[in-house]
Amino acid sequence: MNSSSTLRRTSAEELAELQRDHGRALFGFLLGLTHGDAQRAEDLVQETLVRAWQHPEALETAHESMRPWLFTVGRRLAIDARRARLSRPQEVEAEALEHSPAPEDAVAGAVTAIDVRRAVRGLGPEHRDVLVEVYFRDRSVSEAARELGIPAGTVKSRTHYALRALRRGLPGYGRG
Repeated sequence: MNSSSTLRRTSAEELAELQRDHGRALFGFLLGLTHGDAQRAEDLVQETLVRAWQHPEALETAHESMRPWLFTVGRRLAIDARRARLSRPQEVEAEALEHSPAPEDAVAGAVTAIDVRRAVRGLGPEHRDVLVEVYFRDRSVSEAARELGIPAGTVKSRTHYALRALRRGLPGYGRG
């Protein structure tokens, strides 16, 4: 065997020893930092051990235990991973997108508003007044009746016929 493979084996043995001695405690510590996400905690344990392998000088210290160094590296990796996740837009499942409402199209909304205003202006004054009170001023039938000085039944009737006229005057908007 050449010296490089001997060095690698020793390093692998030391790494295995680190895992045996500190892996469970490191995992528990990182599990807390990841709010119980075991997969993420395991990934961070592995990355921490990779860092130990990449920095053999850390293993050659006179410290009694490697645990503080491992915990510090693991904590920093957890913080970096969290920052990286927060800096990216959150991933959304394709299925969730299929069931979410489409965002409002401002142009389409403006065009619809213009079409509705035009259709309402085309109604007779009795029908237009009832729709303005009930739908645009959000008044109840009795409030609209009181405001317009007509019976509640008349408000209901005029509202019905006004909406029917609007449907005819707005082809392509719902039922015809």
